[in-house]
Formats: sequence, structure tokens, C-alpha cells
Amino acid sequence: MTKENHTKYAVLGLLTIGCHTGYSIKQMIDGSLNHFWKVSYGQIYPTLKHLVEEGLATVVNSTQDGKPDKKEYHITEKGELSLQSWLQTPINDIPTEKNELLLKLFFSRHQSSHITIHHIDTYLEKLQQRFITFENISNMITENLMEQADAKFWLTTLDYGKKMTQAAIDWCEETKKKIQE
Repeated sequence: MTKENHTKYAVLGLLTIGCHTGYSIKQMIDGSLNHFWKVSYGQIYPTLKHLVEEGLATVVNSTQDGKPDKKEYHITEKGELSLQSWLQTPINDIPTEKNELLLKLFFSRHQSSHITIHHIDTYLEKLQQRFITFENISNMITENLMEQADAKFWLTTLDYGKKMTQAAIDWCEETKKKIQE
């Protein structure tokens, strides 16, 4: 059985919040969704094309002076129903995280603890940067976007990211201590 591609629902959802071009969808993905749902730029236009073919979205070409035509996409009633149906479908699996640090740590008896600690420190720095990014996004939403209907849900997903990141930061500190013992 093939796994359903949930990226189409990510794009449908973005169409509901005012992202109507491939570029604006990419901008929103880069600033928000990519923290928990990876979507490459190369996936966006094929996904939009499939949504139009399935009748879940429409596309309108707008001419621009001195520029290529701009395609604007809009969710259809069928698309809204599809998104709502997917939103109501129960979650079946807990995703398995691919984590290079954990993979290296699993086999770390084959290297010096100094190198292992260095890997953990590097990972820890990236986690701390991620946490700051989440804090900045959270502050931006709280200060500028609270009137948006989706704001409380954006903050909820950010809260998950912050808590998971903080847990990973704590784990790094504890793991370093264990390895250094």
C-alpha cells in the first residue's frame, strides 16, 4: 500500500491563508512549515498542478508588464472539503525521525569520546539557534498577527517545536555528562 502524500494538504492549507502563488507558498513554507514538514521548492509546482487536475484548486494567469505571467491558485469547494476530510482523519503513525547525530552516536564506540562530544556540541548549537528562531517567530506572531484566525494554531505548533527543541537541548547536556564519566 502506498503512503498518501500529505504535502498536498499542506499546500491546500496554505491556499486558505492567502498564499496564492508558488512563490508565496514557498515563502510561507520556508518561514513556518519547514520547521516540522519538509517541502522542497521542486514539490510545490507539481503539487499545485495535481491539485488543479484533481479539481481541488483553480489557477488564473495574470499578465504583468515586462515580466512572465503570474499564476494565482485558489482552493475550490472540493479542495476545502478534501482538506476538511483529511483534517478529521485520525493520525495513524508516529513518524520516525531520521537523525544523523543519533545514528553516529549509536556507533560511537568506534571513535574517540572527544569526537562524539564535538558532534553533540555542534548539534546543541544548532538546537539553540532553532530555539531562538522559534522564539522570534512566536514573538512576531504575538506582536503582529494575533488578529489572524490561524494565529493560535500557529502558536500551538511553535510551542510544540519549542518544547521538543528544549527537550533535545536537555538531552544533549545529559548525554555529554554520561559520555564524559
